[in-house]
Amino acid sequence: INKVRQGIGSDGRIGNKFLYAGPGFGGSCFPKDLRALKKTAEDFGYDSQILEAVIDVNERQKKVVAKKVITEFGEDLSGKVFALWGLAFKRDTDDVRESPAIDVITELTKRGAKIKAYDPQAMEEAKEYYLKDNADVDYAGEMYSALDGADALIIITEWREFESPDFGEIKKKLKNPVIFDGRNLYNSEKMRKNGFKYFCIGVKNS
Repeated sequence: INKVRQGIGSDGRIGNKFLYAGPGFGGSCFPKDLRALKKTAEDFGYDSQILEAVIDVNERQKKVVAKKVITEFGEDLSGKVFALWGLAFKRDTDDVRESPAIDVITELTKRGAKIKAYDPQAMEEAKEYYLKDNADVDYAGEMYSALDGADALIIITEWREFESPDFGEIKKKLKNPVIFDGRNLYNSEKMRKNGFKYFCIGVKNS
């Protein structure tokens, strides 16, 4: 996926500033604006297949990380606990609106999993508005405490504090050295050499 990004981004009309693999986009603007544009097209009798495709692909992409977890651990996740880093739809905000994290949490908890979530800014908003009815989600006071006794780590938001963690601490706290990285923060080969089973986006699992 990195070579694809480099190739497409080398076109100056496109650039690579926003070409990063991820778990889907969210927030208050882009999804809403896409739906509004699609509705406007429909009102004028235009079949907006491209807009429909963008919306459909994004909805599927939001479930990609959860599917990787389910493939690894099975459909029945009863008794499994997953640490989850990142609730906001992107870093440097507390906005959880249409965040991929909500989709991932929903897909896993409905299969019996428990989630231990950490986000440096977005936990209160998530608790109050988006996950208040989900009793299978606990919240950690800091990133490493979310790992205690977890079966694997899931990364959804690209917060800078997640970019260079203490991998020894991660391995010590997790039951299994397994990371599902929705933001491709780490080098796959290095993760393999460090003894991790590492799943990311658009790259062969290591």
